[in-house]
Amino acid sequence: MFDVAFSELVVVALVALIVIGPERLPQVARTAGHLWSRAQRYVNTVKNDISNEMDLDAARKMKESLMQDVTAIEKEVQHDISEIKQEVQSAQLTIEQQVLQAYHRVAPPVELPEHAPVVDTPQKSQ
Repeated sequence: MFDVAFSELVVVALVALIVIGPERLPQVARTAGHLWSRAQRYVNTVKNDISNEMDLDAARKMKESLMQDVTAIEKEVQHDISEIKQEVQSAQLTIEQQVLQAYHRVAPPVELPEHAPVVDTPQKSQ
């Protein structure tokens, strides 16, 4: 991460020994180590969060794309269904008309009198 040579680390250690002193140097080094590990964990957490958000964003985009495709297919299917319904209704109407025409050709309409005569028939006694 940082390009630090061994000689530079020795110079930093000597300056720290002189400035902090030999009594407090182990405690300061321990504290610096803890802070460094916390910083690394924080950076790793941020990296993971960013990676997860990117994956989640990609998944959202994929979902939106799929939903658009599904909606387009649904509209197309609904359009096809309505066309088929119209064709079936048209065919049904044509067939009904042809059946009626055939029926009228085969059996001309019979006109019935408005009131049929009532005939009394005698009943036989037993």
